[in-house]
Amino acid sequence: MLADSECVDTLQEADFDPQHWQDRGELEPVSSGRGAAWFISSGVRSWVLRHYRRGGWAAKFLADRYIWRGESAVRAFAECRLLAILVEHQLPVPRPVAARYRRWGVFYRCDLVTQRIEATQPLSVLLAQIAQPESLWRSVGEAIARLHDFGVDHADLNAHNVLVDPQGRVSIVDFDRGCLRAPGPWKEKNLRRLQRSLLKITRRLPDDRFLTDAWYWLLAGYAELTCTSAVDFTGGPAAGSA
Repeated sequence: MLADSECVDTLQEADFDPQHWQDRGELEPVSSGRGAAWFISSGVRSWVLRHYRRGGWAAKFLADRYIWRGESAVRAFAECRLLAILVEHQLPVPRPVAARYRRWGVFYRCDLVTQRIEATQPLSVLLAQIAQPESLWRSVGEAIARLHDFGVDHADLNAHNVLVDPQGRVSIVDFDRGCLRAPGPWKEKNLRRLQRSLLKITRRLPDDRFLTDAWYWLLAGYAELTCTSAVDFTGGPAAGSA
């Protein structure tokens, strides 16, 4: 197990067990995202517990099991360490609390606990409710730019992983398989993935939920902070034209 001593004094195996918190009446399922995740509210503790699950074709065969390649390659540990670095540099991400793995032969399962970012909702949920203002789209772009300029490659940047609080402040979550990298095409790949996600979740929503202007505003906010060259691809104007 890994743990941040400033967030938790003692840590037990039961702290990673949703049933333990359910029995205490302190558990709430997280509705968005594909993985198994829960909110935990226990005294001063306000946590998000996530059990790692596979996506894609591998999910049919391995579900929540991963091939053991040594402790340094444990996905929960890698994400926990990355988040600790990002929090230290005051980037808009959740603070890691603890991580653990359990190994069985050539396989392991793992879990991560982070501090809950209070009073936030995923961008996907907000878009289902009402069209969002220009200021929010620009804030989303700025949050992504801050991560990109630090070298953070988010492996699954989508509308479920962008959180917004009532003041319009934006945070990014779920850094499984994320890493620090030198500048490169991965930045545009992150943005393309987010764009596909936004198009998918708004396909059956009113037309005003993701107009071309919204993507233009996001890229404009991104361009204001990032040192990356202008981004231009189908579905939105070039950031450099803002």
